[in-house]
Amino acid sequence: MLCHSENRGGDSLLKPRPQTTSETDRLMRHLFPRLPDTPLPNGLLVVAMAFLIMAFGSTTVSAQIENSGFPVLQLDPSARSAAMAGSDAAVSGPGSGVLFSNPALLTESSNDAVSFSYLNHLSDISAGWITYGKQFPKWGDFSAGIRYLSFGQFDERNELCEKTGTFSASDVALTVGGARAWKNNIRYGASFSLMHASLASAGATATGIDAGVVLVDSTKRQTFSVSLHNLGVVLSSVGERSDALPLDLRIGYTRRLAHLPLLLSLTGYRLHKMDGGPSNVGALARILYHVRIGGEFQFSESFRIRFGYNHRQHDELKVKSRLDMAGFSTGLGIRVSRFGFDYGYNSWSSLGSLHRLTIATTL
Repeated sequence: MLCHSENRGGDSLLKPRPQTTSETDRLMRHLFPRLPDTPLPNGLLVVAMAFLIMAFGSTTVSAQIENSGFPVLQLDPSARSAAMAGSDAAVSGPGSGVLFSNPALLTESSNDAVSFSYLNHLSDISAGWITYGKQFPKWGDFSAGIRYLSFGQFDERNELCEKTGTFSASDVALTVGGARAWKNNIRYGASFSLMHASLASAGATATGIDAGVVLVDSTKRQTFSVSLHNLGVVLSSVGERSDALPLDLRIGYTRRLAHLPLLLSLTGYRLHKMDGGPSNVGALARILYHVRIGGEFQFSESFRIRFGYNHRQHDELKVKSRLDMAGFSTGLGIRVSRFGFDYGYNSWSSLGSLHRLTIATTL
């Protein structure tokens, strides 16, 4: 019997189900290719299954995270980004937090800028981001940051449902990047990341780079961008089978309307792999699976309201029997003196909601 594991809040992750060890072993290898080829002890099966459900195995997380290693790389890195449904590939802004969205967006405004973001996810899952920027006139604008994702702490139990200890699962990534101007309206940038994922006593490590180019057309109040994210190498995996980094090719476009204080944003993502939705949907729906839409009402430098829509997330999380707000997001930004406060809200239908908070300032 494979017994359940519980997190600190007492939410059941695995329910008792009669099953032989060999059946469980085959199931785990089918769904969780990180595991080694040798027979799996029951304790590791419980650990791996709990991590799988929390990170990859349910539509809850797959709506936002592609089924690959190091899921921290795919989370929206700030409250502003989340409020605009992740449509931030070409959205410039003050501060150093844009490092994770597109390193080419870094400008002189990142000098001595500090940004901290926190995500209150479902269950005991939480994540955090922190960045610091510095300008070197002869070299360009640089930023360094840390991303962290925790799945909480769980009880580990044996085949008799006896508690044998506790375990945790988490991701952490250290990133350093910079950008330079070329001519007056083009910026290019790149970043390097070192990632580590831990699952109980096992771990995985990888390195990757992001690179992007941004073209600003100030006369028409519009911006274009192209960026490639998470191109790298997995140095070690949990088990003998190698993980894959969540490679992502993005194209971004923003336009500030002339007679309305509204910035509109479109981001095409996962363009290297056009896997748009179920096979029985139309061409438009398949295209929307790779598009995020966002907007920001820029009433002033001190107050902004944001909104967004992610069709892939809506389609995977919605409850079809009623009008569903899954995939829709909103938020606001307030600036007081040297401090900026941003809040982002994402609906995950009946599963719950995600809340992000970002605090930014200049030292």
